[in-house]
Amino acid sequence: MFSWTQSRFLLPSWYGVGTALKNFLDEHPEEHLKLLQYFYLKWPFFKMAISKVEMTLSKVDLQIAGHYVRELTLPEDRERFEPVYEQIVNEYYLTREMVMTITGHKRLLDGDPELQRSVQLRNGTIVPLGFLQVSLLKRLRQHKTLAAAGVVRSRYSKGELLRGALLTINGIAAGMRNTG
Repeated sequence: MFSWTQSRFLLPSWYGVGTALKNFLDEHPEEHLKLLQYFYLKWPFFKMAISKVEMTLSKVDLQIAGHYVRELTLPEDRERFEPVYEQIVNEYYLTREMVMTITGHKRLLDGDPELQRSVQLRNGTIVPLGFLQVSLLKRLRQHKTLAAAGVVRSRYSKGELLRGALLTINGIAAGMRNTG
């Protein structure tokens, strides 16, 4: 979970929810939608489950997640991973649509404006850390590759790169307020 949070996917906390809800709605669209909306209003457990999914969806940043994928996926793995990434993106949008249909919200977290604003503010401060983290991880990987070949051509030592990467990990974890 920690790495899914760092890369801004937060996948284990929402993936599959949209498909499950859509399959249930497809059986009897109007009747099942009314039932899910009723559960959301009257059943605290269901409301909490949907609210948690909504909160984690609001923390997902597909642009940053895509940056991690593009920059950190090994060249030989890119062709295999592209369809997986597309599937993740499609499930994100489906899950978001299903949650907003059930809650009646126009945007994620409309039912909790204070949390909505807090997440928006934190998301804005975490974005630069994500770009920095990707850059540091790439440099660490290059450092390892060059060192294995007996060549060390890095402006920064492995220790400096590692320290920088660890600082970004701590910063993102603190900003996300849930680390997995």
